[in-house]
Amino acid sequence: MRRTQASEHMVDLRTAVGSVVLANPVMTASGTAGHGAELSEYMDLSRLGAHVVKSLAVFEWEGNPAPRVHPTTAGMINAVGLQGPGVMAWRRDELPALLRSGARTVVSIWGRCIDDYAAAAAALAGIDVGVVAVEVNLSCPNLEGRRGIFAHDADLSAEVVEATAVCGLPRWAKLSPNTDRLVEVAGAVRDAGADAVTLINTVVAMVIDVDTGRPVLGNGGGGLSGPAIRPVAVRAVFDVRAAHPDLAIVGVGGVTSGRHAAELLMAGANAVQVGTATFADPVAALRVLRELRAWAAARGIERLADIGGLAHRGGHR
Repeated sequence: MRRTQASEHMVDLRTAVGSVVLANPVMTASGTAGHGAELSEYMDLSRLGAHVVKSLAVFEWEGNPAPRVHPTTAGMINAVGLQGPGVMAWRRDELPALLRSGARTVVSIWGRCIDDYAAAAAALAGIDVGVVAVEVNLSCPNLEGRRGIFAHDADLSAEVVEATAVCGLPRWAKLSPNTDRLVEVAGAVRDAGADAVTLINTVVAMVIDVDTGRPVLGNGGGGLSGPAIRPVAVRAVFDVRAAHPDLAIVGVGGVTSGRHAAELLMAGANAVQVGTATFADPVAALRVLRELRAWAAARGIERLADIGGLAHRGGHR
């Protein structure tokens, strides 16, 4: 790629995730930035493309037993268990501060069964225009009489997406990397009405304390996140983009720098999310955005969208 002395302000960072147009492609990731405007103490949330809140059910949920989080060599493993106050309590207690911050908000929802998802979506109907999309977290265990995760079943995932149309907002289906059916599931949720897919969620994992012989997390296993899973995210984005070239993708997994964000964009993502890095650096998402802008400017890239899917076109911009 050629380099130039172009100034950073010359880079057009705008992107579209399906029908949602964002000022730039960098967001926070669900589960790593709280339910509300907590990070506004450290940065201006309105400068990000969007702020994605921690997944909410229609009901209050306590989550898993402690310990819930444990550091690993290149990231962390967690089994927080989707603790949250419920959608209506969130609308009452957390959303007002987010709206005052100017953040473009994406609400993540989850459920134990299809009816739970439908109820959570219905509770979001008529919400303020500051909420731009609903991320449907399909990487949850289901209670529909089948074992496993919603996102491992194409038909069940499609049913959930169809059931959440009642929210009246664009829906992004968050999928799991823990299945060889990822490409199939992505196509199914697109056909069911999803505007985009978010790739990926955590990778199933476990850490055992060799002094006690027990898992370090109270729930036993958990989800691995952070730099260790970035190559998994890149491959997932690449494969889904190749199979479904018209499906919008939000790439997430191990992004800690502007170069990492650029990698996911080149793999085929329309936007990226910054997650685990936020725990060590509360302004990580904004830093990644600054680095991405500087990276593009140094290479004479005037429109960031031009590098989207570059890896599918042979590279060498």
